[in-house]
Amino acid sequence: MIRTFVPMLALLLATAAQAQPASTSAAAPTTGEMPMADYLGLLEQIAPAAREGAQAYAQAYEQRCRRALTTAALRRVMSNGSGDPVLMEMIRASQLRDAKALSALAQRVDCGGRR
Repeated sequence: MIRTFVPMLALLLATAAQAQPASTSAAAPTTGEMPMADYLGLLEQIAPAAREGAQAYAQAYEQRCRRALTTAALRRVMSNGSGDPVLMEMIRASQLRDAKALSALAQRVDCGGRR
């Protein structure tokens, strides 16, 4: 199920990101990156557990790596291949309301070689 969910989710988010009204993009940073709140809002519309898992992943990344996860980086870990295994497990744990699993998974978030 996750294998079909990730490509579908990536396609829907890419389409929705392009269809954002001009007023939303005016608030975006000059890098042209979609604000994290907008991206998480799109995830919420598609699947509430995906939003919750992605938000938990972003929070764990910030705590563990001591820097904020950008929307572009979250989009990459969401859509590369079958998605980052830790993120996908966090989405599943969010769906199951498994706080213990979320806490354990937060310790496995990859900082990209930097901590």
